[in-house]
Amino acid sequence: MTEDTVRLAKRVAESFHCSRAEATHYIEGGWVEVDGDIVEEPGFRVASQAQIALLPGAVATPMQASTFLLHKPAGMAAEDAVQLLVADNRSEDDRSNMRLLKRHLAGLSVPAPLEAEESGLQVFTQDWRVIRKLTEDALRIEHEILVDVTGDLLPDGLALLNRSLSFQGKILPPMKVSWQSETRLRFAVKAPPPGLIAHACAQVGLTPLAIRRIRLGRLPMAGLKAGQWRYVQDHERF
Repeated sequence: MTEDTVRLAKRVAESFHCSRAEATHYIEGGWVEVDGDIVEEPGFRVASQAQIALLPGAVATPMQASTFLLHKPAGMAAEDAVQLLVADNRSEDDRSNMRLLKRHLAGLSVPAPLEAEESGLQVFTQDWRVIRKLTEDALRIEHEILVDVTGDLLPDGLALLNRSLSFQGKILPPMKVSWQSETRLRFAVKAPPPGLIAHACAQVGLTPLAIRRIRLGRLPMAGLKAGQWRYVQDHERF
């Protein structure tokens, strides 16, 4: 630290005649440039000759917790898929108008994680309300899952899948299962434990080749391609 540097928040407050709190909001919101580069850390040390600029449209509002929807590819652990949340993978259909910031990626939780071999809709969030919804209310959140299968279905296999199955010593709530094509089943199930889909298929003579979650609660994966993500908007609810 040198004597001719000051905290960026102090410099912004002095330069743009705002409070230190407002300066912090500007910086954390990604609205402040230092010598042409966006800096998001209020404590960043700047030299007296550094050029400070406030971007057009800047607003001094507190940072909101972020929530992302990602189309996780198969073969990747849910916790590792956070590395796909980069600008190049953002879906063109993202209508949130949010700017991707470093702070949006800090401390993300992974509620309702997909298994490594599964693909589809994965949630990453900083929002305690979303975390609580997808954990404490998990038994009320429906997962829509497409399963590509091979094998010969037992004569009463579909009816069996739609009844309450026993799994790991527990009787599970009934699932809604139907054929979507000759080789693809659609499952609608609440709070599926890891391994349930493979177990259910095995009980009726089928082997899953690919498992893909396309909806979680009321939010669909829609047009997200594998590896793409978008922000969840304020009006959207699981």
